[in-house]
Amino acid sequence: MDESLDREIVEAVRRFVDRDVIPAAGELEHNDEYPHALVTKMKELGLFGATIPENYGGLGLSFISYARIMAELSRGWMSLAGVINSHLIMAYIIANHGTEDQKNRFLPAMASGEKRGGLALTEPHAGSDVQSIRTTATRLGDNYVLSGSKMFITNARHGTMLAVAAKTNPKAEPAYAGISMFAVEKNDRGPTVSRQLKKLGYKGIDTCEVQLEELDVPAANLIGGREGQGFKQVMSALEVGRINVAARAVGVGQAAFDAAIRYAQQRTAFGKPIAQHQAVQLMLADMGTRLQAAKLMVENAALKKDAGERCDVEAGMAKLFASEACAKMTLDAMRVLGGYGFMAEFPVERYYRDAPLMMIGEGTNEIQALVIARGLLARNPV
Repeated sequence: MDESLDREIVEAVRRFVDRDVIPAAGELEHNDEYPHALVTKMKELGLFGATIPENYGGLGLSFISYARIMAELSRGWMSLAGVINSHLIMAYIIANHGTEDQKNRFLPAMASGEKRGGLALTEPHAGSDVQSIRTTATRLGDNYVLSGSKMFITNARHGTMLAVAAKTNPKAEPAYAGISMFAVEKNDRGPTVSRQLKKLGYKGIDTCEVQLEELDVPAANLIGGREGQGFKQVMSALEVGRINVAARAVGVGQAAFDAAIRYAQQRTAFGKPIAQHQAVQLMLADMGTRLQAAKLMVENAALKKDAGERCDVEAGMAKLFASEACAKMTLDAMRVLGGYGFMAEFPVERYYRDAPLMMIGEGTNEIQALVIARGLLARNPV
């Protein structure tokens, strides 16, 4: 796809956010209501096929355009970016590691939004420590039988399929060598949503605990057709996920900054706009600097991904910095707005509640720091 068309799509998303998302987000979020109408419009914009290759019906966008789209959606309401992220992580795994049959069966329907996917990786006892998962997949004739439970799964209720990580060899050493990925389509036997989880922020989107109770999955849905490849497959996809989460942090940070700098010029105190008071100026300067740095780090990681280069360090850095910057910016925006920033009728309190998700999602920031350190050490041997 050419750059001009990429720009047109980003602009179309910006208009969608200003016209449709921002006016509706507050009520939907406070009611914790799934945004069916907005999801339908995202389907019409082609966003469920954003990074899916054009020959499978997707838009084939560059990752830098994808990151800008996710930032725009998050500027309006961060939860919308979550609907897209989990879906496109699954699509990325299939597009880059699936068999040709799997690509033809799943990707066109995923690109149109007819099928909506998610990533079933985390378990109640295993978050960032992926290789400690306990869900098993046992081959039985033409099927695998999956058993286990997954936690914090996005798109579990309103999606139609999940990329499920399971151990085909629970005794493998090292443990990650026994993990495989499966494209699991929902049917009347499962996967079963056992409960919807209540959250501080990131509302309006289904985040669920999921049960797989001796669920038969066709062997043809083993992604890539070979056992033991799942850890490598999901780690490559999480680079995309971390770029997404970093871009979300940029979008929420942008919304918080916009609210703060606008309010600071309108509100007067002691005879002049509060933007003319040094204490407020220092906060605005810090917010603007963090926001610009976060944008550049996200674009740097996305450019490396577009070039086909490994970007685990760059994506980790972007996710770590942007999410921490977002948390600081949303708190500072609340301080600039004072009492109004604390009120539910203004969106700043929502930005503040949404910000922690980016510090936890796609691997905690503490894990990101370890990934970054190990990567830097590997790149700079003595």
